[in-house]
Amino acid sequence: MLYQTYQLQDDLLAPWRAFATQSAQAMRGMPDTLLEHPLVRCALACAELAPFTGLRHERPAFAIDETTIDGATVAVHERAAHRTPFATLLHFAKQTARPQPKVLIVAPLSGHYATLLRATVRTMLPEHDVFLTDWHNARDVPAEHGPFGLDEYIEHLIDFLGTVGEDPHLMAVCQPCVPALAATALMTVAGDPSTPRSLTLIAGPVDVRINPNSVNEFANSETIEWFARNVTCAVPARYAGAGRLVYPGFLQAPAFMSMNADRHLTAFQRLFVDVASGNSERAARTQRFYTEYLTVLDLPAEFYLDTVERIFQRNDLALGRFDWRGERVELSALRELTLLTIEGEQDDISALGQTAAAHMLARGIAPERRHSHLQAGVGHYGVFSGSRWETEIYPLIRETIRAADGGAADR
Repeated sequence: MLYQTYQLQDDLLAPWRAFATQSAQAMRGMPDTLLEHPLVRCALACAELAPFTGLRHERPAFAIDETTIDGATVAVHERAAHRTPFATLLHFAKQTARPQPKVLIVAPLSGHYATLLRATVRTMLPEHDVFLTDWHNARDVPAEHGPFGLDEYIEHLIDFLGTVGEDPHLMAVCQPCVPALAATALMTVAGDPSTPRSLTLIAGPVDVRINPNSVNEFANSETIEWFARNVTCAVPARYAGAGRLVYPGFLQAPAFMSMNADRHLTAFQRLFVDVASGNSERAARTQRFYTEYLTVLDLPAEFYLDTVERIFQRNDLALGRFDWRGERVELSALRELTLLTIEGEQDDISALGQTAAAHMLARGIAPERRHSHLQAGVGHYGVFSGSRWETEIYPLIRETIRAADGGAADR
């Protein structure tokens, strides 16, 4: 009944939110003499905050139509290179005479759509042939397609890399760092020609024993049976995935926000003041962020529970006991891979050292092929978007990929 209760509440509030949105549009169309009146500005601020009292569940558009290569504007076409019931492999295709390294960016399946990496994709596009995992909302996947757990996730990465082609590069952001490591090791052992030349791991829980934080503590606060009973529920009949068990987005969003409740409250207070005072530019930035942040998707229950149990509770990969479909994942097989790990100094989701631990687990990689970077002054989102990402982190990734391509003959 949990999902049905949420849906009923959301349906009841929808007309009020729609009215507030229409009222804001009407006020924006007023003559300046009226629009600048303090009471009208306060009413406008209230109306523009109203949509943020609810969640959105439909994937936003990437809206990346062009990029710049060598000073020239080049059209970008978003295409589905491969599609399964649970995900689409997006290819941001473009016409360029210059050969570019193929990079698969693995977006996290942790409550937000892959559009959270829009800035990441946009930065990578001028110098790379970019592919991206676009995970689907589990409530829209019919139950007849079966379960989707961590094993299926890894299988998707292997299949997607096969679609990208030979000698790709792999970049995982946050949650997929463990499955990306596992997929790369499995493909290495199998001698797969689509095994990544380089692997970049950004702010992910590779070894959660290191500097455990509130995320780790919550994952270990209860048994996996408790999580199954209390945070997963069945999709209502109104959706294509009716009956499928999910960890719903409407539970994830409050969990995310509770980690930094004061920061979010301050942001909304500032948004009200900015709209009321006419600071349109800063208000628009805040509105864009929260429009994306409050757009959520449901996770398959199997994947969520696998992640909690196998990564956060048992720490299987770091302890050398991670299996995929009965096959032990051997990180010792990683030898010719170029490995880059990136962490944010102020990250409160993936604690410092948890991602860099990959270097200790993949000791077979030569020291000159292993690189670790700690980015000063950024939190979790700053390691894949924003000015520090563009000017300090991305150049490291670019040079790592170039170096790995330059050493391809040694393989």
